Amino acid sequence: MSEYYKLEIDRHFAWFEAKLPRGPARFVAWLRRPSSIYVRIPLAILLILGGIFSFLPVLGLWMLPLGLLLFAQDVPFLQKPTAQMLGWIERKWTEREQRKRDTNRAP
Repeated sequence: MSEYYKLEIDRHFAWFEAKLPRGPARFVAWLRRPSSIYVRIPLAILLILGGIFSFLPVLGLWMLPLGLLLFAQDVPFLQKPTAQMLGWIERKWTEREQRKRDTNRAP
């Protein structure tokens, strides 16, 4: 079962990489490699901490989900809830885009 969620997280990362400009997309691809675990884990922890302290200048709430996503790559018990959360976000995003298209088509 865990393999399914890991593949689901990989699918979402691939979508995310496709939306990024070439340089940041290459960095994310490098970060996801198994050999980058010693960079990925500390970076994930720093992003999570930055998200928790989002009330401070420069830091933001956006850091928390990104850190959890990176952390879920290596922590199996986080893979299922992360994959489910990403699936929910994807469904809501698709519904929103569909509503936007329908609204633009109306005369």
